[in-house]
Formats: sequence, structure tokens, C-alpha cells
Amino acid sequence: MLERRSASAKGYIGWGERLFDVARASRSALLPLFLLSAAAVPAAAHQQKQVESVHTGDVALAVTEIADGLDTPWGMTFLPDGRMLVTELPGDLVIVSPDGMVSRPVGGTPSVFAQGQGGLMDVALHPRFAENRMVYLAFAEPGDGGSAGTALGRGRLMDDRIEGFEVIWRQEKVEGPNHFGNRIVFEDDDTLFLTLGERFKFGPAQDLSNTLGTVIRINDDGSIPRDNPFVGRSGADEAIWSYGHRNIEAAALNPETGQLWVMEMGPLGGDELNAIQGGANYGWPVVSWGINYNGVNIPDPTEFPDFEDAVHHWSPVRSPAGMVVYTGDLFPDWRGDILFGALSAGGVERVDMENGRVADTQFLPFNTRIREVEQGPDGAIYLLTNDRGDGKGAVWRMAPMEIKPPSADGGRSGPSSR
Repeated sequence: MLERRSASAKGYIGWGERLFDVARASRSALLPLFLLSAAAVPAAAHQQKQVESVHTGDVALAVTEIADGLDTPWGMTFLPDGRMLVTELPGDLVIVSPDGMVSRPVGGTPSVFAQGQGGLMDVALHPRFAENRMVYLAFAEPGDGGSAGTALGRGRLMDDRIEGFEVIWRQEKVEGPNHFGNRIVFEDDDTLFLTLGERFKFGPAQDLSNTLGTVIRINDDGSIPRDNPFVGRSGADEAIWSYGHRNIEAAALNPETGQLWVMEMGPLGGDELNAIQGGANYGWPVVSWGINYNGVNIPDPTEFPDFEDAVHHWSPVRSPAGMVVYTGDLFPDWRGDILFGALSAGGVERVDMENGRVADTQFLPFNTRIREVEQGPDGAIYLLTNDRGDGKGAVWRMAPMEIKPPSADGGRSGPSSR
């Protein structure tokens, strides 16, 4: 039986499936039999509390902590019943319920290279998850002699474990603990994109014979789509969709246009918002809107027009991680806008998009490293805070603040004016 751990105390208690609202009950046909038949048992939910409030000028936002006690959470996706699959960088996959309970680690996950920026990173559901139960995991896979490389695998989520996990694609192994990339984005046709960092090796991002510093596009079984831009080119890795990237930890598809958007980490300055085009070269390390860590200048992209330039760039950097194109109803004025997490800046950046162009940007300060941004089935924005070890890496929910009229305070503010 799947068990829960208390997010605050990390003690384990029996799971006990709970139907938390009518909508979830109506979707119960999507759940496997073991969940439908699980007996409810008493369980103390995590004490949810408001942790932040921000006024954007248009809307007041309340940020509520749903769960805490997570060890370096990195990726998140929603199951059809409203629970969340969350990866922890040291190697665990857990399930977080809407009432804030965190499961014991799900079994059947791969061994990972948990050093530096590596570990168990992104998680995504197959578009037909309700039929096939397939979960995809992107992770840093250990190799010989301390080397590592990004890998992508899949298996079926059954009860408290992933059954039949298999690696369907591997990147070449190199030494070093940084720049793995590792965001998974599915298209509607069962192909998927995987973003890959250049592993802090610089030059290979311009070499089509390897996948360092690329976005790849593969089928859901790991095979190569025949319409990829470099299929049939001598010496090129046919999985490559675009190249010349530094490190991409934020990516999302606009479901209305089909455009893949990524946020790319710059060096000193120069974080980039890029609209990804098949076959395009985005210039790293030849060009950048930032400079090298040693202070040496890098040519601006405008000096080399053959490279694809960013749609927008940021200096000082945000250190982007996690990203969504918003389509919900809670924030109607944000539909079609991009929201991404800001690790070094400590908050969320909203990018006001108008016809594929950046009309404006707005930073929402939370004084906390935000690693992941997802839209929930309720239209709220869910965030992962990025704390390590026994810190309080958490799941946060951002929604419009409910503002009550003075008449709702029970008369504590005195008689109303007439």
C-alpha cells in the first residue's frame, strides 16, 4: 500500500485515498482499481498557510504553502486526480496530495548522478496517460570515471511504483556536474522535446555531431521523427531540433500556436527568451547578451545575424527555471502570457505576450528560489521552492487574493459611514 509521509515531520502514516472534491470524484474512472478501492484512514493534512502576498497593480496575489519538507524539488506535473508528481534532485519521486501530504518515495525510479546540478530532474505524463499510465523522467545518468549525461526514460505508474522503467534516450557522457538542461515538453502528436545544456563545455554547442547545448525532438519511444531538420545530414545527430544553447531549465509549448518557448540561462547577464525553430542556431558560445564569468566580453547576437536572436533578454539575470504558458481562468488577463521561476532573483517573472512579442515584463518578488512553475487544474499557479537537504523545499499555490468587504469583519472596524 502506498504510504504518506507528513511533510512537516517526515513521519510515515498510512495513505488512504481521499476524494477531495466533486470534480475529482467525477474523474475517478481515470484512476486504477487499487486507488478506487483504497480504504480511507484518518490522516493529518499539512497545515496550509499563506506565506506571501504581492500586488501586481492589477491583481492582489496570495501565495499559500501546500506542502513542505521536500529535498531540493525540481520538477512537477499533475495527475488526472489532482495530485502532483514531484521530483527531488537527490533521486526520489514523490506524490503530493492537494491536502499537503507527501508520499514515501515511489519505487522503480533510476539511479542518478546526484552531484552539482545533476540528479532526478524533470517529470512529465504522456499525453495519453489515462490510457497507458506512462510517466517520463529526465535525469543525470552516471557513467564511468565520474562522468555523467542526461538520460530520458519512461515506465508505467502503478500504485506505489513505476513498473518497467526503461531508458529510451541517452546523451553522451562527459565529466562535470553542471548544465544538464532537462525539461520535457510533449507535443500533441506524441513527439517530445528535451532541452539539453552544454555541460559547461562551451564549444560543443556548435557541433552537430553531439547533443550538448541542444533541444532534441524524439518520438515517445525514443526513436527519431523523420521530419527532424538534420535527418540525413552526414555527421549530424538526427535527434537535434535546434542548437547553440547554453543551459535551458525552462520550456513550455503554447497550446494555441504550437510554438515552443524556452528560457535560457545566460552567463553574467543575458538570460534569453527564445522562440525555438527547427534547424536554428542560437549562437552560444559565439554570441551572447551577457559576458563571461572572467569578465571577457562576448559579441552581441546582432553582430552575427546568421544566428537566431532572442525575443527578449534580461540583465541582471533571473536564472530561469520552470515555465508555463498560462491558459487558465483565474487570471484572465494573463492568458497566453509566460511565467517562469527566477532562482537567483528569488521570485516569478511574468512576460506579457502579444502576438508572439513581448509587450511588457513584471517581476513578482518572493525572496525565495523558485525552481518550477506549473498551472494546476484549478487554474492556479503552482510553484516549487528550491531548498536543499533538511530545509523546507515546498509546494506553493499562487491565486488571486480573496478581499472581503468591511461588512464581513463582524463589526470590528466600527460602524460603517453613511
